[in-house]
Amino acid sequence: MSDRQRTATRIAAPRVGPDALLEDYPAWLLRTALSIPSVSGQELAVAGFLADQMAALGFDAHVDEVGNVHGVTGPATGPTVMLLGHIDTVPGRVPVCQVGDLLYGRGAVDAKGSMITMICAAARSRQVRVHVIGAVGEEVPGSRGARHVLATVPPPAALVIGEPSGWDGVCLGYKGRTGIGYEIQQPPLHTSSPEPTAVERAAAFARAVQEYLLGLSPDRDPVAFGVAAGTLTRLHGDLARAEAYLSCRVPPGFDFAALERFARSLPHSRIWVDERVPGVSRPRADPVVSNLRSAIAAQGARPTLKRKAGTSDMNTLAPWGVPMAAYGPGDAHLDHTADEHIPLSSLYRAIDVLALALPRLARQLAAAAQQDRAVPVPAPRPDSLEA
Repeated sequence: MSDRQRTATRIAAPRVGPDALLEDYPAWLLRTALSIPSVSGQELAVAGFLADQMAALGFDAHVDEVGNVHGVTGPATGPTVMLLGHIDTVPGRVPVCQVGDLLYGRGAVDAKGSMITMICAAARSRQVRVHVIGAVGEEVPGSRGARHVLATVPPPAALVIGEPSGWDGVCLGYKGRTGIGYEIQQPPLHTSSPEPTAVERAAAFARAVQEYLLGLSPDRDPVAFGVAAGTLTRLHGDLARAEAYLSCRVPPGFDFAALERFARSLPHSRIWVDERVPGVSRPRADPVVSNLRSAIAAQGARPTLKRKAGTSDMNTLAPWGVPMAAYGPGDAHLDHTADEHIPLSSLYRAIDVLALALPRLARQLAAAAQQDRAVPVPAPRPDSLEA
């Protein structure tokens, strides 16, 4: 047994009911959610648990046909603010335990901590119409849950994506993504031949794509937000046959078709692309960004604005064109690691921030909508009327 397991402490179960937001409830809710494995494609159990908890808190809750969990609260009138996080995790077991202020578990940071933040903040903001969604399939290509929401749910007035930004940070944007697969087959060669083997050609392909991406920008720092970069995640083969796969992170406005043309110009037997997810970036003046910043400042911290090299469901839902940003507790550097954990103090501070920001944001959106309705629409000119 590790030192971390030996010193683990138990979080007491809370009271049940709409008034259940007692001091220990968010910690209990997160710990229980972490104890329910939910690797991508296996989210149903945790979705059912969260639906039951939201129903107990007074939400209108259900699980949809693809496995997303929904909870709606607040008055039927007024603008709807959507809080969308994801409930799937990458594979890998991290024992669920608490050491002091730190709660460990797979998904603590990415992104069940953000999910619990959104549920608890919405429960404290009953004067605001809030639609909370825990989406499936964010950690794998396709973003099945968010794409289903995009196709079936009316656009909200504003959107907060639940991803780790740190309780005192706001994420304005994410790089886009595409994945390129490569296959080469050729007659087997003797090892003394000067001709490249199949696996050498696959390695050369990966290097060429990486150099192509970095060469698109004068800044060759692969983590810089404006720089495209490829990571070789799979390479195997022999003298006659080989495969390679690169996961590519790209900035907003990236030309996916040009990358594919370049890839196909290199020697290959087969090239395939798994998805094309455009990058997204929002301005500092975005209403969601500004209200989160203001709420963070009200908690005595200086807000940090971030743009990330990863990809999130914010990319998938960007076509809605509504005000949006990503927010949630936790250090994103711990995503997917064997040491994934979140300070409970940051969970509680994030709940306070979001609960403060939601009513302010709703009032701003309602005022803007009222102003838009008050602006008269000019009558058409006579010469523009149809005969």
